[in-house]
Amino acid sequence: MFAKKWKLLVSLISAAVIGTGLATIGPIAPAGAAIPATIPLTFTNNSGRGEQIYIYNLGTQLSTGRQGWADANGTFHAWPGGANPPAPAPDAAITGPANGKSMTLRMPKFSGRVYFSYGQKLVFKLALGGLVQPAVQNPSDPNHNILFNWSEYTLNDSGLWINSTQVDMFSAPYAVGVKLPNGSTKSTGHLKPGGYNGFYSALRGQPGGWAHLIQTRADGTVLRALAPGHGIESGALPATVMNDYINRVWSKYASSTLTVTPFADQPNTKYFGKVSGNVMNFTNSSGAVVTTFQKPDADSIFGCYKLLDAPNDLVRGPISRTLCAAYNRSTLLVNANQPDTSSASFYQDAVTNHFARKIHAQMADGKAYAFAFDDVGNHESLVNDSNPQQAYITLDPFN
Repeated sequence: MFAKKWKLLVSLISAAVIGTGLATIGPIAPAGAAIPATIPLTFTNNSGRGEQIYIYNLGTQLSTGRQGWADANGTFHAWPGGANPPAPAPDAAITGPANGKSMTLRMPKFSGRVYFSYGQKLVFKLALGGLVQPAVQNPSDPNHNILFNWSEYTLNDSGLWINSTQVDMFSAPYAVGVKLPNGSTKSTGHLKPGGYNGFYSALRGQPGGWAHLIQTRADGTVLRALAPGHGIESGALPATVMNDYINRVWSKYASSTLTVTPFADQPNTKYFGKVSGNVMNFTNSSGAVVTTFQKPDADSIFGCYKLLDAPNDLVRGPISRTLCAAYNRSTLLVNANQPDTSSASFYQDAVTNHFARKIHAQMADGKAYAFAFDDVGNHESLVNDSNPQQAYITLDPFN
């Protein structure tokens, strides 16, 4: 039950490994550079806050496909069977470092998440279908009033991919990194100075209900801003928030053609979109219809699913992810050739994903995972290496 983006990221990593051209995630591990069973993860608390930190390393063990958690030594523990109603999961919390301190954990070959919470342990339960993770768009979720966040990663025989994510929410600031064999470090996820408060101030000032995405605890602590899809789900954001832009796109491509070139390394693979009634048909270079999309709604756009579903194939999925990025970034009216990978043209329309716009504006390197396909054009907050020596998660100051 991971975020839609993380499911896609895992599949794209697999696709990159087998060379389908779906994504340029990173190099394959060179022969002889075997990835050990675990690598060190240095977890640093520079938050400036005094609360106790709790860390959780949860995911799927890649060698067996079993779901579970890893302790501080990187030892895997499978979840026991679930129940209906869901039963409490075993306590997987690792006590984290105090402010200004670091600790080193072991990161196993997992596809999963590293959660961290401030002041309180998170509540995880086990249903018959597996782990029930926090869903804070639901006000009755037991984690609703806890300040927390998470990073996502895959460590496998081809290397490490680790990102910071805002696909579900913007919350406690942090950055991720990886140490390379030459001793240098790649990192991403840091905000600009003042970026944490700057984001919330900007969102509060955005008309149209965007300020309602912000959730605050009774003691005044700002907990998070929900991603807009969750905002629609919870009623915080109008479901019609993207309708004007969608209607203008539909009108434009009823009389003109949208060209999608989904693979950067395959410039001759093109698909051509044209609106007819309530659908946009895509044809290939031979004129054959290869896939059809119904007119999307805001939830489909923000979540990159439903009417913009993206299966892990070589036609519909790549077209859908291109459309999703273009809708969120509002580039479809200014560029009939997609993907548009130049950030100069992103978010320029008055109707756009303002949540994503304001996050990117506050990132030190401009990169974020503010929606599921923010990796189109390599604008995502991801670092990777085929021979990682060490991983890093750093809790940053709140301003």
